[in-house]
Amino acid sequence: MSVIDWTKKRLARDRRHRRVRKKVFGVPDRPRLSIFKSRRHIYAQVINDLDGRTLVAASTVSPEVTSRGGKGTKTDTAKAVGEVLAEKALKAEIQRVVFDRGGYKFHGRVKALATGAREKGLTF
Repeated sequence: MSVIDWTKKRLARDRRHRRVRKKVFGVPDRPRLSIFKSRRHIYAQVINDLDGRTLVAASTVSPEVTSRGGKGTKTDTAKAVGEVLAEKALKAEIQRVVFDRGGYKFHGRVKALATGAREKGLTF
């Protein structure tokens, strides 16, 4: 792929993300679970948009995920990130969140992260 193709993909994702963010807003009762993924890593954070504060965060580079044996496919590690994030959120007394997929399609690593978070008790 040329640089132009990557730029088009990036701009399309940004457009989708802005469209999703018009509707998705995190409040203290139900903060926003936001996802960003790069080619190698995936990052997730729970955000209260009224205060503009990150309440809980987890990623493939965080020690909690790597200590679980971050081996396997990127999808497996994304599921582990979702599990760690849900555990941290439940510890911070956050049970319900609004899911912000960040302009990505809901499949693959994004879906695995959501599944891991749901399995550990987080409600979307």
